[in-house]
Amino acid sequence: MTDGQRWLVAGGALSALASALHLACIAGGPAWYRFFGAGTRIVRMAERGWGAVPITLLIAGVLAVWSAYALSGAGVLPRLPLLQAALVAITAAYLARGLVVVPMLIVRPTMVTAFWWWSSAIVLAYGVVHAVGTWLVWPMLRVQR
Repeated sequence: MTDGQRWLVAGGALSALASALHLACIAGGPAWYRFFGAGTRIVRMAERGWGAVPITLLIAGVLAVWSAYALSGAGVLPRLPLLQAALVAITAAYLARGLVVVPMLIVRPTMVTAFWWWSSAIVLAYGVVHAVGTWLVWPMLRVQR
């Protein structure tokens, strides 16, 4: 296994972990949503019943698909459609979410809570892992004719 493949396996594992934590929030209920820093609106939806579940399932599903794409890029899973474009888009999404705290500091500094700092750092790390892995395996991902 190459270094790039290892990085993408790590990225796939991180995305799978994030997906599992979202599912754990459903099982754990409002206290788990609150603990992991969900917004007040989502916590209230969870307190009222199952309102937060569809949103959380959607996020968990997207993260699971992202995990599959990283593992596909690493060669652990079969090649998925649009693999190169998906890896670039996933990396960009993680990096953008990780860096969103920077413009928030300028536009709405009072919104930057501890949750925004630590979650941005975590997601930025996810983005870096995906970026390094994608960069290193890029030559191997060329479309096979």
